[in-house]
Amino acid sequence: MFRRLIGLSSAGSRTGHRALYAGAITSAASYLYFSHLSSNSSNIRNNLSSDFNKKYIHNDALSSPAQQPYNTPTPAIVDELKLKIGDEHVITRQDVIQSSVNSQWSYLVDAPPSIIVNPATTQDVVEIVNIARKHHIPLISRTAGTSLEGHCSAEHGGIMIDCEQRMAEILEIYPDDMQVRVQPGLKWVDLNEHLEEAGLSLFFPLDPSPGAAIGGMLSTNCSGTNACKYGSASSGNWFLNITVVLANGKVMKTRQRAKKSSAGIDLTKLFTGAEGTLGVITELTLKLAPKEPTSVAIAPFDTIEDAAKGVSKVIQSGISVNCAELLDDLSIIANNSSRTTKQYAEKPHIFFKFVGTPAHMAEDADRTASIVREFGSHLEYAETDEEAKNLWEARKWGLANINAMVPESRIWTTDVCVPQSKLPALVRQIKADATQAGIYAPLLSHAADGNCHFLLAFKDDKERVIVEQLVEKMVERAQALDGTCTGEHGVGVGKKHHLVHELGDTTVEALWSLKRAFDPDNIMNPGKLYPDIDFHK
Repeated sequence: MFRRLIGLSSAGSRTGHRALYAGAITSAASYLYFSHLSSNSSNIRNNLSSDFNKKYIHNDALSSPAQQPYNTPTPAIVDELKLKIGDEHVITRQDVIQSSVNSQWSYLVDAPPSIIVNPATTQDVVEIVNIARKHHIPLISRTAGTSLEGHCSAEHGGIMIDCEQRMAEILEIYPDDMQVRVQPGLKWVDLNEHLEEAGLSLFFPLDPSPGAAIGGMLSTNCSGTNACKYGSASSGNWFLNITVVLANGKVMKTRQRAKKSSAGIDLTKLFTGAEGTLGVITELTLKLAPKEPTSVAIAPFDTIEDAAKGVSKVIQSGISVNCAELLDDLSIIANNSSRTTKQYAEKPHIFFKFVGTPAHMAEDADRTASIVREFGSHLEYAETDEEAKNLWEARKWGLANINAMVPESRIWTTDVCVPQSKLPALVRQIKADATQAGIYAPLLSHAADGNCHFLLAFKDDKERVIVEQLVEKMVERAQALDGTCTGEHGVGVGKKHHLVHELGDTTVEALWSLKRAFDPDNIMNPGKLYPDIDFHK
């Protein structure tokens, strides 16, 4: 997997601070467990009407800046790609293509590309982009395919640049600078495992789904359970620079490796959250964080609103919380029905991780216990590493546990985010909406930053319509509280229609201006992110 490692002469000694890795290991197990359910999910997916996908995926007639229709790769174009990249790395069999693009994580059925190409280097990507540009063929870049909003759907056909197969390398480690340079298809779990195996007391703290790859993490501005301490891809400045192949075939490196720079506009941020619509990312330089000891505690609450109020006050108090995850009663019931070790009272819980020295963590836990008592709760504190692992199981297995509760259903996973003070109102409103609609909708929330994930189950077209209406109402409620339609999943095709209301016409026009400047022919992941507006009028 790893091509070459440079600069390891000053590698730090291996330490015992592995608590932050326990979550990653459990996440990986959860991912494997969840994957075996995909066959059943695919059957349900295929039985559903395609009208819903058409509504979101085939609705960009006004938004495309291209004045001529896209072309389909001809046999001659396929031969041209094979000559540049290699026969075995250009995939044309439709059964292989179809099996490669669909994700059990998403409620949308991704439209397949015409062909898939597996590049290995930046120069390979340049060759692919130049061929696509010459023939006016759309390009869709993909890393691990775990996105939830149709980011990799190829509604116009075209060429999928799949970086997962041959662009998943660690290129260089800079241990003294706490930095690493990688390719976009590398998964964050694999990166952290390698850093530990190399004896480095460093890790990459962004932790979305365990299958996520780093290129996609930047492209959706991801975060994860560690966001309370480490922020998101953009707010934490975890991406120092990137190498990008632009739509004109030119290669751009956004900046140097210095931790800070005033040398012009930070173009790395421009591509953060751009979802592959401005160029194809081929290399990324990341900041790493030192591993620190952590401890785990949980607090049960009588109501979801009390839990949200309690965690908000803990955060406002300045306590050094690494994670603060809110699970509602439905998520806890799903945990108790699973193979996880501990059984919990069937009520909302906050799962805390503290970070620092043992004395510092003990003080933070005492302060947290005092605060949650104000809301009728108490704190259960893990005394050993094994207890900490058992306590954290419920959070890390949450998605798999919930999915197992409704094996005959599809799960629509969505997220919204609001200012911290608005979280209690948001969860109260959305839980009431779901109850009224009769929809099973457990909550998993990164409560420390106001980010809520709801998992809504539907088994047929009728329930899907109800779930769709619920998601629309969730977004409306979040935006009414000065929040956003997505905190970390991204926009894709599923939420682009919300951006005009959230950002306003002027901001959306500015986004389109950037898109047209970087990609005037609209070949880079067309139909994603940008709301459908008639900018020609």
